[in-house]
Amino acid sequence: MKNHEQVETDRLILRRPHSNDVQRIYDRYAHDPEVTRWLAWPRHESLEDTRGFLAFCDLEWQRGPVGPYLIESRAGGRLLGSTGLSFETPYRAMTGYVLAKDAWGNGFATESLRAIVEIARRTNVVRLAALCHEMNTASWRVLEKCGFAREGVLRRHSEFPNWKPGEPWNVLCYSLVVNEPT
Repeated sequence: MKNHEQVETDRLILRRPHSNDVQRIYDRYAHDPEVTRWLAWPRHESLEDTRGFLAFCDLEWQRGPVGPYLIESRAGGRLLGSTGLSFETPYRAMTGYVLAKDAWGNGFATESLRAIVEIARRTNVVRLAALCHEMNTASWRVLEKCGFAREGVLRRHSEFPNWKPGEPWNVLCYSLVVNEPT
């Protein structure tokens, strides 16, 4: 078992996804049009799509020290969403998060992002970055609350397949220097 496969915060458990999570992921957030509106990946239309996501998770965990996490409530184990780290190099990683609708507005995104920042620190990430649609105010507020700095706007950079597909949109680029080189 790799280090960091499960991390706990005051209210949350972040853990590596497993194949038996397919139905819960699909039902809780991956198939919801409102939840997936601002995401860069297509809404899951079948359990096969979710199985594909889980295969991607396994690959990410194989190639890096960590990968995607599911976010669960410590009180009852309810699936709330997902987050994680995707390594571009050993010192540079990207992060993001998605929460089920009934988990919005409870501080779970902030709490899970702070846990991800700590995992990044422990895995020697220097630069942690995140992108979000410029109209996704809730997401960029979470990033700023967690100390990420807005570096700028990447114009016509990313497609959002669940919101006006086939057209690239502006995204906000955020980063956080997690570990200063010595």
